[in-house]
Amino acid sequence: MKAITSILSILALTATLNAAEGDKKPEGDAPKKPAAEAGKKAPPSPEAMMKALDKNTDGKVSKEEFMASPGAKKDEAKAAERFGKMDKDKDGSLTLEEMTPKKKKDAK
Repeated sequence: MKAITSILSILALTATLNAAEGDKKPEGDAPKKPAAEAGKKAPPSPEAMMKALDKNTDGKVSKEEFMASPGAKKDEAKAAERFGKMDKDKDGSLTLEEMTPKKKKDAK
């Protein structure tokens, strides 16, 4: 009886160890991290952008406020182009709605 119990214990232990080994993935097959986790920062929310850029707190970001940001100073031409694309109503300022990207509808 002791021999059967010992054999069953060894089989159970072996099966457990084999299952645990099967759960391990080879190091080369590690899943890739999303861009946000791979050292890149996620873009700030439109609300955070508005709060940071709207220096006079009038609820709008003027072109001057936008161009004074550190990101715009890196490439002023690109920043001016981006402001122009974001300013949908072409009034020279950005509202929170204009700063919020539109979500594309999924095609089914």
